[in-house]
Amino acid sequence: MGLFKFMKHAGERLGIGEHDDDEKQSQAIRQHVEKQGLGVENLEVKKQGGKVLVSGRAPSREALEKAVLAAGNVAGVEDVEANVQTAQAQGKADVPLAQGQAAEGEEAHFYTVKSGDTLSKIAKAEYGDANRYNDIFEANRPMLSDPDKIYPGQVLRIPQRQMAEA
Repeated sequence: MGLFKFMKHAGERLGIGEHDDDEKQSQAIRQHVEKQGLGVENLEVKKQGGKVLVSGRAPSREALEKAVLAAGNVAGVEDVEANVQTAQAQGKADVPLAQGQAAEGEEAHFYTVKSGDTLSKIAKAEYGDANRYNDIFEANRPMLSDPDKIYPGQVLRIPQRQMAEA
């Protein structure tokens, strides 16, 4: 389980507003996460104020990270608490996932987009090579549909150098 921070006023608008009840917002966020096709079983999403609790069973740490990002990169969400078990952890204790920390076996961390950032600029800072922007784009599919459509406050998965170089 981990707690992840997001920018409350940045993110996708799902046709829900601050004045909609938490149940309606929870359903919209759940549908948004499911739409990503990440394969999270028994997915439950509960929104209370600016915090979202995501629970279920993900097929991999990558799918878990993407589910957290899909829920967190929604306008009105400032915290996501993940209580999701991964299939990779079956038969052993699940390793907690914390913001900014690499996930076991997936070697990625999270990056919050700043004003003026592009995937090329982020790739240059992370890998020393702007041409590796596609590594970041692919690590964030299906949440990203276009490498040119990122926004300040959005949180992205960044594959580690070893993984991206392989």
